[in-house]
Amino acid sequence: MKIAVLFGGDSMERDVSIASASQVVGALRSRGHEVIAYDSGRGRLTAGDEQRLFSGTIDRRPPDKDLVASLPTVFSAPDLADVDLVFLAMHGGSGEDGTVQALLDLAGIPYTGSGKLGSALGWDKDVAKRLFLAAGVPTAEWLMAPVSADIVAQRIGFPLIVKPNGQGSTVGLTLVETPAELAAALELARGFDSQVMIERYIAGREITVGILDDEALAVGEIIPKTGPIFDYASKYQTGGAEEIFPAKLTRDQTARAQDLALRVHRALKLDTYSRVDFRMDAAGELWCLEVNTLPGLTAASLLPRAAAAAGIGFPELCERICRGALARRSAPPR
Repeated sequence: MKIAVLFGGDSMERDVSIASASQVVGALRSRGHEVIAYDSGRGRLTAGDEQRLFSGTIDRRPPDKDLVASLPTVFSAPDLADVDLVFLAMHGGSGEDGTVQALLDLAGIPYTGSGKLGSALGWDKDVAKRLFLAAGVPTAEWLMAPVSADIVAQRIGFPLIVKPNGQGSTVGLTLVETPAELAAALELARGFDSQVMIERYIAGREITVGILDDEALAVGEIIPKTGPIFDYASKYQTGGAEEIFPAKLTRDQTARAQDLALRVHRALKLDTYSRVDFRMDAAGELWCLEVNTLPGLTAASLLPRAAAAAGIGFPELCERICRGALARRSAPPR
C-alpha cells in the first residue's frame, strides 16, 4: 500500500504526535509499504526533513501554547489524493476532535481511527461521560465551570480534579486538595479550553484497556513515579512511571475492565482501535476517566504495550490499524 502518515497538528500534543509518526513510519516501511511522512504544519517531508524532525525526544513539559497555535496548517487533498490510506498519527486538537476526519471524508480519502462523530464524542469529556453513564459504565461525578465553590464543595468535595474539557495528555490538569487552590486550577485549565471540568478525584490504581478490532487487549496498570497523577512528565519521560502488562488483577477484575472498555468503545461509535482509562478504588470498583480515540503509538506507548502482551508486535499492530480503516471504507454506509 501507499500510505501517508499525517502528524503534527496544532495542539499541545504536537511533540507526542511527532514521536508516534516517527515509529509508525518505520514500522509500516518494515512491512513493505510505501510510506510518506506528512507534517500538517510543513507538508510532505523529504528524507532529510524526516531525519531532522524524527530524531528529537519529548520534553518534560508540553510545547509552548502560543508557538503551537501559530503554526500554519498545510492540508492539501491533491498531495494525498494518490495514496491508498492516510494513517492519522495526530493527537489532540483538530487532529482528534473530528475536524481532520471530516475533511478527509469530504475529500474521499480513507483514514485510520474513528470517524468524525466518534472522534468528536470522545474528545468532549463532558459529552463522553454522559455516554459512559448511558452505557452502564461508572464514571466519577463532575460539574462544568462556572460553578460556585460552595456547590463544588457540596456536590464534588475535595480533593478533586480540574481539567480542560477538550485536551489530552493531562495538559492543564490539576489535582486540587483544598478550596483555596480551586481558583488557580480553573484559571490554568481555561488557558487551554473555554470549557472546564471539575471532577471528583478517585484515589486508587490507574488502569488502562486497549481495544483493537472490537476486542479488548491485555489490561494494564500504570504506577506514576512523580506523584499521584499520571501527568505529562510521567507519561513521556524515561522512568516516569511503571507500566505493568498484564495488570495484577483477579480474573473477574480483568474481565470487568475489558467489558467496560468495550462498552465505552461501542457507545461512542469508535472504530478499529482506542484506549480506555480507568481508576480502581480501594473497594475494587472501576471508574472510567476518559477514552482516547487516537492513543499514542510509539513502541513504548500504552496501546502497543497492551498489544504486545497479547502477542501482537508493533509493525503488525500498525498494519492491522490500516486494514481496519480499509475494511470500514468498503463496508456499506450506516
